[in-house]
Amino acid sequence: MAEQIPDGAARDLLELLTTTDRLTELLPVLHTHAVAAVGGKAAILFQFDRERDWLQATSGFAVNELPTQPWRGHAFPPPIFQDPAPLFVPDLQPAVPGLAEYLGSTAAVLVPLAQRQEPIGVLVIGCAEPSLEQMQKVASVGHAFVVALERTRSSGDAGLQRDLRALVQEFSRAITSSLNMTPGLEALCAGASRLFAANRTSVWLHDRRERMLFLAASSDVMYMAQERRVPTGDAFEPAAVGLRRETAELEPHRGTGASATTGRLTIPLKGRRRALGTLVIDDVRLEPRGELELLDRATEMVLLLDAVLRSRRELDNTFNSLVDLVAVTDREGRVVNVNRAFVNRVGKRRENILDRPLADSVGDPTRELLLKGAARDPVSAEIQDPVMKGTFLVTLTPLTGQEQQAMGAVLVARDITPHAQLEAERSELRNRLVQSEKLAALGQFVAGIAHELNNPLQGVLGHIELLRATGAFPKEIRRDMQRIYREADRAAKIVRNLLVFAGSRRLVRRRTSVNATLSRVLALRAPAFRASNIEVTRRHDEKLPRIKGDPLLLQQAFLNIVLNAEQAIGAGGGRIETRTALREDGSHGRGTVQVEIRDTGPGIRPEVLSRVFEPFYTTKEVGKGTGLGLAITYGIIQEHGGQIVVSNHPEGGAVFTVQLPLEPG
Repeated sequence: MAEQIPDGAARDLLELLTTTDRLTELLPVLHTHAVAAVGGKAAILFQFDRERDWLQATSGFAVNELPTQPWRGHAFPPPIFQDPAPLFVPDLQPAVPGLAEYLGSTAAVLVPLAQRQEPIGVLVIGCAEPSLEQMQKVASVGHAFVVALERTRSSGDAGLQRDLRALVQEFSRAITSSLNMTPGLEALCAGASRLFAANRTSVWLHDRRERMLFLAASSDVMYMAQERRVPTGDAFEPAAVGLRRETAELEPHRGTGASATTGRLTIPLKGRRRALGTLVIDDVRLEPRGELELLDRATEMVLLLDAVLRSRRELDNTFNSLVDLVAVTDREGRVVNVNRAFVNRVGKRRENILDRPLADSVGDPTRELLLKGAARDPVSAEIQDPVMKGTFLVTLTPLTGQEQQAMGAVLVARDITPHAQLEAERSELRNRLVQSEKLAALGQFVAGIAHELNNPLQGVLGHIELLRATGAFPKEIRRDMQRIYREADRAAKIVRNLLVFAGSRRLVRRRTSVNATLSRVLALRAPAFRASNIEVTRRHDEKLPRIKGDPLLLQQAFLNIVLNAEQAIGAGGGRIETRTALREDGSHGRGTVQVEIRDTGPGIRPEVLSRVFEPFYTTKEVGKGTGLGLAITYGIIQEHGGQIVVSNHPEGGAVFTVQLPLEPG
C-alpha cells in the first residue's frame, strides 16, 4: 500500500489506522485519499449485509445526501465480487439505476472491499476513466478501507459484548437482590435505553389466561403512570405485533435527511414452549448502517436474557413443584411470592395473596408464630391451621440479602396430617394390643379360678335343691334358704360369664343371620322396654347376607350392649335405635356387616370412653354390675374377627358400632 500512495499520504493513513478505530475519524480521510487517487468528484461507501443480501450506503464524500434505499447485492456488476481488482463502469445507469444522480457522474470506479474472500462492501467513486496507475492507487486505498472497517467492527463487537454483559449482569443483580421481578425489569429498561440510545424502553408481559399483554416496566415514568393492557391479537399495537414475531425487527421512521433516522425495535421474549412477552424500544437513534448493528445487538441481548429468564423459570418451576407450602414476605410482612401448593391449600387466587400481609392468608395459630418472628435463627412449631386445612410443621426463617441485610422471611409449612393420623392409628393399635394382651392374661387367670369356684358352687346348689325338694328344713328358715339359693345361682352365673370371658366355651361357627340374632335380643327385652317406657327403632337391611359365627355368643354380645343401653336410659324412658348395613372393605377385599346400637341416654363421659371394655371396670353402684358385660362382648367380637367401638352421638347418647366380617379371617 505504501508503494502505491505518495509517502506523505501513506504516512498519514498508517498513523491514522494505528491510532484510532473510530469510523467518524477514519472515513473522511479515507474518502479524501480515494477520490484523490483517481481524480474523482465524489464517493459513496456501501456496506454489505450477507443475511439480507443487500448493500446499504453508510458514508460519502462530496455528495448532498446518501441513498436511503438499499441495493440488492447482485445489482452491481457480477464481477465486482468475483475479482478483487477495482472495476471502471463507463455508464452507471444500466448497471445501478439512480446511483449517478447521487454521485453527479455517470461513470464510476467500483472498488470491491473483501476480507478473506468474504465481501464487506463496495466503494463507488464518480470519475472519468482512470489510468492503470490510478487504479492501483485506489486499490491500495480500498485495502485501507477494509482494515478500518474490520478494526471498527471488531472493536464494536467487543464493546457490544461488554455493554450487553453489563446490562444482563445489572438485570440479574436486580432480580437476585430483590424478592420480585419488577426491579430487574426496571433495570433492564433503563440499561436498554442507554445501550440502544432510545427515548423509551418498555417490557410487556404475556398473560396467557386472559390473552392480554400488560405493561410490566418502562424507562419512562410517565408512561408507567397509568395501567396499560393490550390484547395479544391486536394488529397495530407494537407489543402485540412483536409478540407474534419470531425474531427482533426494526421499523425505521425515515426522515428527510440523508444520515439520521429513528425507529422502533420490537424484541419477542420467547420461552421454551410459549411466548413470555415483548421488549419494545421506541425512538431508537439510527446512523447509516445502524439497522443491522441494532438487530445484531437485539439478537445478542435476547440470547443473554433468555439464559437469565430460563434460570429464573427453572427456579420458579422448582419452587412450584414443592409439596410443602412456601410463602416469601418482605420486611413489612407482605407476601412477595408463594408457591402453587400454598395457593391451592388456602383456596385463594394468587393475585389476592401477593402484596398483602401473610397474616391475612393463614389461621390464628400460624399468625401467632408470625408475630413472634425469626430475628436471626429459624423458629418452628407444630400447628393445626384451619385455613391451611391440616396439621403442619411450620418453620419461619429470616431472609437476608448478599450483604446480610434483612429482606423479609420465608415460611415453610410441611403437612404432617397423614403422619399425625398414622400416629393416632398406631396409638389405637397399641391400645388394642395392650387390651388383647390384658384380656388374654386375665382370661387364663380367670379360667382357672372359675373352674375352682364352679365345683363347690354346683355342690351348694345341688344340696339346696335337694333340701327344697324334700322339705328337710324348718319352715321358718325357708325364706333364708331361698335367698341362699338365689345368691348361689347368681355366683354360678358370674362364674359362667367368667368362663365365657376366658374363652373356655368353644366357638361353634355356622351360617348366622345377624338381623335374626339382634331381633331375638330385642324380643327378649321387650317386656322390660315396655316397663321402662323405652321405644325401639329398627333400621335393618333386609338383604343383609349371613355371616359365619356362633349365634349364641353373638346373642350374648348384643344382649350385653342392649342391657347397657337400657340401664343408661333408666326409668325415665327414651329410645334405642338399631341399624344393620353391609359395608365394603376395600383394604381386605371382603365385605363386613355393620351393626349400630344407639341409646338416647346421657352418653359416656370422655374419661370413661377409653375404659368401657376393660374387665371389672364399671360405673354402676356396688352390687349392680360386675364390669364384665362389655368386656365379654369385646372378647366375643374379637373371636369372630370383628371390631367394636363406642362413641357419643352428636345429638346425645352412646353409639356402639360392631363390624363383623362375612368370611372369618
